[in-house]
Amino acid sequence: MLKPLHKWIRHSLLLPLTIGLAATAHAQTVTIGVQSMFAPWKNAIAEKEFEKATGWDIQWRNFDSGGDVMLAMASGDVQIGVAGSSPIAAAVSRGVDAQLFWILDNIASAEALVVRNGSGIVAPQDLAGKTLAVPFVSTTHFHALFALEQFGLTGKVKVINLQPSDIPAAWERGDIDAAFIWDPALGRLKQSGHVLLTSGDLTNWGKATFDGIVVDKKFAAKNKDGMTSFTKVLQSSTGDYVKAPDTWTASSPQVINIAKQSGAKPDEVPPVLALYQFPLASEQASNKWLGNGKDGGAAKALAATAEFLKAQKKVSAVLPDYSVAITPDFVQAAE
Repeated sequence: MLKPLHKWIRHSLLLPLTIGLAATAHAQTVTIGVQSMFAPWKNAIAEKEFEKATGWDIQWRNFDSGGDVMLAMASGDVQIGVAGSSPIAAAVSRGVDAQLFWILDNIASAEALVVRNGSGIVAPQDLAGKTLAVPFVSTTHFHALFALEQFGLTGKVKVINLQPSDIPAAWERGDIDAAFIWDPALGRLKQSGHVLLTSGDLTNWGKATFDGIVVDKKFAAKNKDGMTSFTKVLQSSTGDYVKAPDTWTASSPQVINIAKQSGAKPDEVPPVLALYQFPLASEQASNKWLGNGKDGGAAKALAATAEFLKAQKKVSAVLPDYSVAITPDFVQAAE
């Protein structure tokens, strides 16, 4: 009678391990494209909160720009990714089947056109004949072209394509006179340069930009529960910052996590976070952002961006309605 009992005990002890291994083996692998920008959700990434909430095996893949993220999504290498409004508008205008489901931030003053001290550039008109670096098809590229148009400088400034990680080195070598970029590269350029214009200035002139998180439409349709859980973590992590931003200091674990995720120093993070506006789910679900279809704020911003990109011959066609690339479903579920 003891032998069967021993078998039963061994089987009982091994059963939980077997179930756990089976669950791990069948966990869905999801690749998510991220960038070096600072944001509250980076803390949740470090704490593996998204994996815990969704059950996904998440591969976090770093990209230099939103344009690269959207290219990877178009090729099927990335299911979810971070991109600015300009690369999102460009990608969906070219037929990439993606949906914006979360507004990561209103860029406001977090992106800026900075010029080298001693370059002789004290006003926008002084950029004529100078070299300006931007990551092409990014929000700063869009705003740089818009700014040059406003000041009658189209065709009079040498605009070159450099990724954020390459801009500080080009700046130090003296290859460029100015750059329109975001942190952490922006902070490094400010050490020997000064801000001429911000994205906040240009937004006040009617050309808003934002960073968002997009998802492949087919993936979203097949993974509605996982997407809802993912969005709830975004809501929670963003809310933690929005409700008490003063507690996110250089010595706080949240900021230390963000710094590690972005390759920056902790004391660089809090002042940069303060430059952004981080909307929560209830605001995102409204007509200010993802709600109200074609007349919603995000849809209008994407449409205006696409029109400008078409005029600059960066895209060949503009969609009649950019709400087809937007879904408020997940923020509504996360409220």
